Amino acid sequence: MPSAAIRAQLQDRLEDLHARHAASGHDGVEKVYDERRGMYPPEEAGDELDRLAIAITTVDGETFAVGDHDVPFSLQSMSKVFSYALALGRHDSDELADTVGVEPSGDAFNSITFDERHHRPFNPMVNAGALATTSLAAGDTPEERLDAILGVMRACAGDQGLHADEETAAAELRAADHNRATAYLMRAEGMIEGDVEELLGLYLRQCSVHVTCSTLSTMAATLANGCVHPTTGDRAVPADRVRDLLSVMYTCGMYDSTGEWAYDVGLPAKSGVSGGILVVVPGKMGIGVWSPGLDAYGNSARGVAICEEISKKLGLHLFATDDEDRLTVEATGD
Repeated sequence: MPSAAIRAQLQDRLEDLHARHAASGHDGVEKVYDERRGMYPPEEAGDELDRLAIAITTVDGETFAVGDHDVPFSLQSMSKVFSYALALGRHDSDELADTVGVEPSGDAFNSITFDERHHRPFNPMVNAGALATTSLAAGDTPEERLDAILGVMRACAGDQGLHADEETAAAELRAADHNRATAYLMRAEGMIEGDVEELLGLYLRQCSVHVTCSTLSTMAATLANGCVHPTTGDRAVPADRVRDLLSVMYTCGMYDSTGEWAYDVGLPAKSGVSGGILVVVPGKMGIGVWSPGLDAYGNSARGVAICEEISKKLGLHLFATDDEDRLTVEATGD
């Protein structure tokens, strides 16, 4: 476990970080997402625009959290990490490559574009790719297939109570024409098979799973710990596929701003339009940030700024040099 001094230092830094960004206003916010209302401009937002939470969980299982870290919100596109993780556990690389690629698309997350050369979605972190990986979930019924995806989420969270929020899923389904069009086109092109409406319902239900920011950081810490939960010891993804999962998160996880994220933050991550960002620091910790105001790419505006600062000040960028400011969080003893 980290020493008492490092624990205190980390908590102090988080509290300072939260206070400064909570007072910074909403520069860069173009949209706000609500599970019942969908997307709307920030001037129409209420108190939800001021929600802000930051949580860090070490690979030893200790969580440090500030702000609205116990307020639940839906995973939305962050759920794509876990449906892809399930697919990685069930299919080898060649089989999975027939269904979805690993290339950044350069387009918005909901773009109806495909890798024409290979006749597949570009990657599992855009909507088309997530529909493809969700279609691979095993089970004879939609409930069994959802349980398979939830099984990965629960293993990462250490929370067997995680479930799809049916009210959220129903609201999503009422506004799902764009995803519906994508799915029907994919079936017409032979990229997926079966009942499109059933697949769409399954995808939206996985997106509707609610977590808190503290839970999100624990899920990220599991991924950072080789996909083994820090305290339960449950393995969420086969050991030989962890690299594949984190690589795709690194290159594709932040929509069409992934290049900027890799340059500025330099860590595997996945965002969702609910305002959450799940960040993996391999071998060290998981980071969860939640702030519902979104930038032009659909990422949390304050969340991105916070992650940039954490990465820089703690020297977490994967390519950071040894002389950069680092906060050691490995086991050092009390």
